[in-house]
Amino acid sequence: MALWIAILLGVIQGLFMFIPVSSTAHLVITQHWLIGAGHDLPPPESPEMILFDLVVHVGTLVSIVVVFRKSLTDFIRGVLQNTWHWLSQGGRASSEMLFLRLALLILFSVFVTGIIGLSFKFFFERFFANPMLVAGTLTITGILLWWTDRLSRRTVGLRQISAKTAAWIGLAQGLSLIPGLSRSGMTITFALLGGVKRRWAAQYSFFLAIPTILAATLVQGIEVAGGDGLNGVSWAALAVGFVTAAIVGIFALRLVLMLLYRAKLRIFSFYLWALAAAVLLGFVDAGTF
Repeated sequence: MALWIAILLGVIQGLFMFIPVSSTAHLVITQHWLIGAGHDLPPPESPEMILFDLVVHVGTLVSIVVVFRKSLTDFIRGVLQNTWHWLSQGGRASSEMLFLRLALLILFSVFVTGIIGLSFKFFFERFFANPMLVAGTLTITGILLWWTDRLSRRTVGLRQISAKTAAWIGLAQGLSLIPGLSRSGMTITFALLGGVKRRWAAQYSFFLAIPTILAATLVQGIEVAGGDGLNGVSWAALAVGFVTAAIVGIFALRLVLMLLYRAKLRIFSFYLWALAAAVLLGFVDAGTF
């Protein structure tokens, strides 16, 4: 993989990790286009390219840390304080342990995602090789974004988020492993459907991304290490893609938060539907996939 390709894919990941139009779908479409244009690149469904996609996803976790640094610092400090209080009380629960409870809910969401991802991993990876299926999932994402903007005012705060809501968000994140179903779009949508306020739906979604993406990268890394290794993808390409995604992601995340809080995510629906139509009608050449 040439370094300029790594930069291009890093830009795409940085933009579309947070803009809810499915970064994975855009990575897959771009990779197929590059292969069709004669560039030396492993197939999108190959273990090494899936690992590259996950590494640039990890890059965008840096963006989350930068943008949410104060909230994330408060959250981590609160979890540590709650845990110490719980231990010092002999394991007795307290209604004031908000941060520890949220951490456990996030881990529960990750657990549900893991069950979905491991159970259907082979099936989901087949989407990487079929652009027509990706067109369908892009259309679904556009419909969900349009729908969420029309929801009435949400009223559920952090203290009212239930295990049931956490499970649904975990399910949504598991389904978003399918290219075309945006991770941020799916998790925020399911959180909003559970009544969670827009601000907290966004923070829960993006904080949830941290352990999920790290775990998925570890699993895929083990698979690649046990196979043929980084065939066609250099360590330099991984590093360049990582840094590019992190930098671009900071600006994209700030934009998405502004639009989410103002219930303006439906503007991306038109783009998703146009992209899906371009694939179906052959403007994005399916023959190069």
